[in-house]
Amino acid sequence: MKSNVLPEFQEFLGSKSLVNEKYITFYAHWASNFPAFSKSNDNFSHEVQVRKFTDYLKSNDNIADRQIRQADNAIQLYVHHFRDNGELAPHTFQQQTSDPAAISEILEDMRQALRIKHYAYRTELSYLECVEKFFNYTMRVKKKDLKAGLNSDDVREYLSYLALTRNVAASTQNLAFNALIFLFRHVLKIELRDLNKTVRAKRGQRLPVVFTVDEVKELFKHIKGINLLILKLIYGSGLRLMELARLRVKDIDFGSKLIIVRNAKGDKDRSTVLPESVKKELKLHLEKVKELHMEDLAAGHGAVYMPHALGRKYPNAAKDWHWQYVFPSSNLSVDPRSGKIRRHHKSESSIQNAMKNALRKSGIPKHASVHTLRHSFATHLLMAGVNIREIQQLLGHKNLETTMIYLHVIRELSGAPESPLDSLDIDSENEDEQ
Repeated sequence: MKSNVLPEFQEFLGSKSLVNEKYITFYAHWASNFPAFSKSNDNFSHEVQVRKFTDYLKSNDNIADRQIRQADNAIQLYVHHFRDNGELAPHTFQQQTSDPAAISEILEDMRQALRIKHYAYRTELSYLECVEKFFNYTMRVKKKDLKAGLNSDDVREYLSYLALTRNVAASTQNLAFNALIFLFRHVLKIELRDLNKTVRAKRGQRLPVVFTVDEVKELFKHIKGINLLILKLIYGSGLRLMELARLRVKDIDFGSKLIIVRNAKGDKDRSTVLPESVKKELKLHLEKVKELHMEDLAAGHGAVYMPHALGRKYPNAAKDWHWQYVFPSSNLSVDPRSGKIRRHHKSESSIQNAMKNALRKSGIPKHASVHTLRHSFATHLLMAGVNIREIQQLLGHKNLETTMIYLHVIRELSGAPESPLDSLDIDSENEDEQ
């Protein structure tokens, strides 16, 4: 189906063979919708605008997950490779402030500092969004002229505002807290003081949702293919969702039955168990992934994202088989940092959707997610008599207290005392009266 929407962009996609011909008009459709959306969010950086646009699409139940991924790829191709010839347009901050250029410069300095310190891309986006909201509050609500300088009072007032006025969750306030600490310490070179006087959002103790063994079996009956293998590994190895998504071929040690988790939470490596029951299935899966990698190489692609500075140190390693993702995406996409076309790992949203559908079909009445399988891994190991310190190592918890929460879960599952109601024998007395 031909379309007059962004004809030059469509011609660009076709001439570069970046997109299957039957999808070109759809890519043009998504790219044409983005500029109008970005204008209404022009006080945010480009990366945040893209994320907000995809979040907006996710809120529409009529738009499938594959369409959201398609839209994200279309926007990245349009901005990085077509509109600006591979360079992002400079971000402008249209605020009521005496020096908007200074804010844009601060945000760019923070972005560079986050990358130098090897923060994850998702963390980079979240921190920058938090800082932009902080500047919005400082200038629009407090109407403070930034030439007067920022200090600890501004941070305390903003964090208290989040807790008292916005009534945000404790995790949201903590994210803003960490982002602002980074901004002041590493960018503005200002040491914050007396932040203990900030009103903190309260967070009560919560027990994690856990599946029983029978519920895990029932859940797995309603999922198949690659997504079943993924969920089996998360449950069988206790992996976090993004740890699973970022696994490389070299991280699977079939001989030792281990999975090596690189750059996990806290930027630490650890090892966890590789279930014997998935080894054969995983080997067959990797054979198919290798075939896909060979096809990418033949098409002039095949280079994968390399962590830290390894891409510069070993320029040819990005195309090596052992560096490829265990669960690659079905489509090529644009790296939002470098603008290079690569095959990234499978998206977390597609795994979450597969879990959501399986949970619905199984009829298990629990508010669960992919992370519930990790909680279930720990709980079921404890119930099987595995030492809690060993479980701490497998999960990658820094503190034992974090792992101790599963002891409370076990108590909830198996240690409940008999209710006094059960000893009254009321039913038999009522039967005698009838």
